[in-house]
Amino acid sequence: MSEIEVGMTASAGVVLTALAHWNNGRIDDAIALFAEEFRFNDHGIGLEFKEKERLAEFFCKNRELYPDSELQTDTIFLRGDRVVVEWTLRAALVEPFYGGLSRKVPISLHGASIVRTENGKIRDWTDYYDGLTSRRTALAAHFEEWVEL
Repeated sequence: MSEIEVGMTASAGVVLTALAHWNNGRIDDAIALFAEEFRFNDHGIGLEFKEKERLAEFFCKNRELYPDSELQTDTIFLRGDRVVVEWTLRAALVEPFYGGLSRKVPISLHGASIVRTENGKIRDWTDYYDGLTSRRTALAAHFEEWVEL
């Protein structure tokens, strides 16, 4: 096995381990896989994080709002220190319904993450998916800064 193959395997391992930790609710373990200086971009809802505390808060809020969510890895592409993961996210959203009732709405969302690793840590992570289909406005609203006019 060449050095390039070992490096690609290590990069994929870091990304897949982070996804497994996220799926299992082990947020601190997932955050530990990010470099001290990193960037996490969620283009679906238009958020960016560069601090581990805020990213941990984002992951925790995501678990709180969508406790039964599950991310399934569909396809993985490797190129050097870059990993592209095509995934399917399944969750159920509880929303208000007629007469004070509520209902569970199943969500199935396809997306992709492009990740760059450096020295065994995640340096850049960018998620791409349809933000409207995801129905994650409550999550986005929690992190939007309100400006008084």
